[in-house]
Amino acid sequence: MNEALRKPSFLEAIIGFTLILGVMIVGIGFKVGMQTPILFGAITAAVVALYLGNKWEQIQEWIIKGISYSMVANIILMFSGMLVGLWIIGGTVPTLIYYGLDLISPSIFLPMTFLICIATSLATGTSFGTISTVGLALLGVSMGLGVPAPMTVGAVVSGAFFGDKMSPISDTTNIAPAMAGATLFDHIGSMLWTTLPAAIISLILYAIIGSEYGTNTTDMSMVADIMSTIDANFNVSLVTVIPPFLLLVLSFKRVSAIPALAIVVFVSMILPFFTQGIFFSDIIASTMRGYNSETGLAIVDKILSRGGISMMTESIVMIIAATAMGGILDNSGIMQVLISKMLKSVKTYRGLIPVTLISGLSIVLATGNMILGSIIVGRTFKDAYKDMDIHPKVLSRSLEDVGTLTNSIIPWGGACIFIQAVMSIDLSYIPYAFLNYLTPCISMIFGLTGIAVWTINGKPVLKKAAKKALKKEQAIAISH
Repeated sequence: MNEALRKPSFLEAIIGFTLILGVMIVGIGFKVGMQTPILFGAITAAVVALYLGNKWEQIQEWIIKGISYSMVANIILMFSGMLVGLWIIGGTVPTLIYYGLDLISPSIFLPMTFLICIATSLATGTSFGTISTVGLALLGVSMGLGVPAPMTVGAVVSGAFFGDKMSPISDTTNIAPAMAGATLFDHIGSMLWTTLPAAIISLILYAIIGSEYGTNTTDMSMVADIMSTIDANFNVSLVTVIPPFLLLVLSFKRVSAIPALAIVVFVSMILPFFTQGIFFSDIIASTMRGYNSETGLAIVDKILSRGGISMMTESIVMIIAATAMGGILDNSGIMQVLISKMLKSVKTYRGLIPVTLISGLSIVLATGNMILGSIIVGRTFKDAYKDMDIHPKVLSRSLEDVGTLTNSIIPWGGACIFIQAVMSIDLSYIPYAFLNYLTPCISMIFGLTGIAVWTINGKPVLKKAAKKALKKEQAIAISH
């Protein structure tokens, strides 16, 4: 990594960081979209770096390096946009909506949505893939059942990120222990302590708020209209769900995301010709422009008019701007100075774990990138955990508790941007993404209390503390 000509002082770092965040927050307040505020945040970061004495050529290198972190994600975004268009024109999404409306009761829809997305994301290891496929179909079902879209998207996001965080084939699940020095399954076992209670609480909350949407409040004639419209305009068949099933198989086989998506895109381009009688020119057009539904039923047209690479262009622009800003913040020394300052004040694990969580959140706030937080904080804190005799699986868990989960509820986070684009929704889903903020809260409570915190040899710190206190009492008693 190129070093800055001059490391910022703590005051300079905190002023610079606050200024950058302030510019973005003010921009978002004007409700002009996310692209401009994030771009101005990146420009502000560059100005701060110039003030610190760095040459523009060097800053430009940092921008390119930062953007390089997003290239795989951007390619996945493009493939996801293509799949949304293909799976609508090919009947996959309409089929899933049709059977979903036929099988799922409105009163249990939200908890079922949460559980279905957990199962899918655990199997595939991808939150983005779950949201853009099963999640999109469930959103369509929710519109038919009269369940508010923000609640549905919140349940989809919670379930999708449970699997992204816990699946052994997820990239974030493998990166975090690699940075912290823990093994994969030690890491997953550690995460169960914070994520499972959050999931149980989330499931209860979805059941409570979802119980209001029973059959008495649902216009079943609308459900019938949606099903008959889909049946009249698409060949509803289980053959159409071959592409998502293939994606599941490839994920189980641990095929990398981009090759797996490329294979599924190819298959998804062939099937509509046979299942729906669509010309190849229209199929190919849907990969770029998406699908434009003209069934005559407004709710169906709203659900199905989406997809294509063009749907993802705004998201790609925002992610490029966010990772460019992250490259400047990381390489200019601003984030390292802030984290190092916090680390110096830490004396016990009760301070170490909360500071880890705050540092991880700061990285996500600054860069909009959930993986970069694991890399920077994991490398920075690894030795501190070793020095304090705290098992690295506690560090790796903390990295994911904030990094993986909060990215989807921060407006300029790459995941949040993706969710808004795919689901055609604003930020109104965030209050209903229960898992994504309950888990960091539980992690903070455990860190402060010592629950589910272990020494390097695997002993719980609370038992260790109790034994030390007992020995001290015994020594005092003997001396008297």
